[in-house]
Amino acid sequence: MQIFALYTFFSYLEFPRSQYFTTASTINGKILSVQNDVTKHFNLSNSNLKLQRENIELRMKMPQSFTRLENGLVKINDTLFKQQYEYIPATIINASYTRANNYFTLNIGSTQGIKRDMGVISDKGIVGVVHNVSKHFCVVKSMLTSNINVDVIIEKSGLSGLMKWDGRNPRYGQISGISNDMKIKKWSRVVTQGGSGIFPRGLLVGKVKELKSIEGKAVWDVNVLFSEDYRKLQNVYIVRNLFIEEQEKLEAQIPIDPVK
Repeated sequence: MQIFALYTFFSYLEFPRSQYFTTASTINGKILSVQNDVTKHFNLSNSNLKLQRENIELRMKMPQSFTRLENGLVKINDTLFKQQYEYIPATIINASYTRANNYFTLNIGSTQGIKRDMGVISDKGIVGVVHNVSKHFCVVKSMLTSNINVDVIIEKSGLSGLMKWDGRNPRYGQISGISNDMKIKKWSRVVTQGGSGIFPRGLLVGKVKELKSIEGKAVWDVNVLFSEDYRKLQNVYIVRNLFIEEQEKLEAQIPIDPVK
């Protein structure tokens, strides 16, 4: 009887019926809104993973990821090059960028083949170097660290030096070791030299913002605007050099000069 009475009340009286449909629409709208937000969250996660995989496929085809097996200027084919670098997608789950030495944690570790001293990059440039590894996680030394040194080249000029960070602005790094009698154009691209085997040669680091003379020294203080804003990072790639053990084994045989 109660259900019948309510049905009659809402069916035949205009104001209660109007209020009922308004309230019902509001509730349904909120439910659909929450459902849509949840769906978007999971779809976004899947989309990011798909995008990372597509980026890896593209990066694996870039010249920087291969090493030449033969010399010559004849037609290039698969026998001339061999894959040297692989890229493993990862997500940042914890990070700092306001300290003198900044680190961030990734959601993959030794189980995925991650080792200490592997390079870490993003879609926009280099990010840092793996510092410590556990079974399921790894901690990365960010480019925003005072004791990190990356060998770089200023394009067109061909000048090389070490990229460092002075602990101040997270958007700028500094190149040391370039003589001040050399000419460097503003906004020249700065890329990795690749000599250490941590990063492939030619990865973007940033662009030259300004040059400053250092009092009492014959070198430039080259200020570089990083290509990546490390404060906004979420998705990265760990670089695996397939030839690094061969390189390290060979370089270990270099004789060391005796201390004078």
